[in-house]
Amino acid sequence: MTNARSAYAAAGVDIEAGDRAVELMKDSVARTRRPEVMGGLGGFAGLFDARALAGYRHPVLATSTDGVGTKTAIAQAMDVHHTIGFDLIGMLVDDLVVCGAEPLFVTDYIACGSVVPERIADIVRGIADACVVAGASLLGGETAEHPGLLEPDEYDVAGATTGVVEADAMLGPDLVRPGDVAVAMRSSGLHSNGYSLVRHVLLEQAGWALDRTVAEFGRTLGEELLEPTKVYALDALALAAGVEVHAMSHITGGGLANNLARVLPDGLGCRVDRATWTPAPIFTTVGEVGQVSAPDLEATLNMGVGMVALVAPEAADEAVRLLGGRGIDAWICGEVAASEAGAPGRVELVGDHASAG
Repeated sequence: MTNARSAYAAAGVDIEAGDRAVELMKDSVARTRRPEVMGGLGGFAGLFDARALAGYRHPVLATSTDGVGTKTAIAQAMDVHHTIGFDLIGMLVDDLVVCGAEPLFVTDYIACGSVVPERIADIVRGIADACVVAGASLLGGETAEHPGLLEPDEYDVAGATTGVVEADAMLGPDLVRPGDVAVAMRSSGLHSNGYSLVRHVLLEQAGWALDRTVAEFGRTLGEELLEPTKVYALDALALAAGVEVHAMSHITGGGLANNLARVLPDGLGCRVDRATWTPAPIFTTVGEVGQVSAPDLEATLNMGVGMVALVAPEAADEAVRLLGGRGIDAWICGEVAASEAGAPGRVELVGDHASAG
């Protein structure tokens, strides 16, 4: 009789490789452990001691789920897998902090065509590194082998996170007032959005190779495209604790205007001046090489702004100073004003971007 494990391996699923991957990732996961975590890696469920919430007056749980998207195609093509964890965690935890929530824990899901233990361990190492930056515990996850659905070297990465915030400390549109100032936080690059457009323009249409050195980037195209997403979680929480913040917006798919509008109440608008910053060369390169219009770029890419905080006018300068002290390049980029009564919150982008140099 054929051994069950051998039969499964013949079907394309290598249980032993999966076990080896778990062993390789244990140290990475352990580095993210918060005091509230119970048990260890390998259980059917991750456990988090909810008594930690007893210190809150009125705890509100927040949750978010997302994936890395087609940026994984770049990682696979370059055979570099230890950075996209920052893209996953950035997409997860920075959606939580916009309401003021502290991320507590993360679970991940890796689907692959074939389990290569070292590759899976690299992916998880990046996720763990980013969890440490975000102050969250990597509580558990799943690695699934899908032969026949994915090619042997293909994989996809997704995850979910949970956080907590005091009910009376929640940020959001109901706090935003006319005169509030928009403080922008610079992105590290494309982050994890718009890669279908970028890959189409630079790799398919222009035929650029990932190992092509691009003078404007000061490195290869592949290195530029793999630049990890900036994780703002602890910096954003420090900002909310240090100055009067009314709302925050994580600038992801849909661009600056669309995402900032999501935290504006009806009857208010925000005027953002492009002249207050210079986008990194990757953004202008995509536009010039692909002849992509400015509106299309702005509706797809973050254009150099990864997060925006709407703060009380008297707190704006201190917000910029506080973020700068934490290594975040920040600046005042706009102001909130009354618009047509009852009209949905709207963002107006004005002026032209400042020139480099």
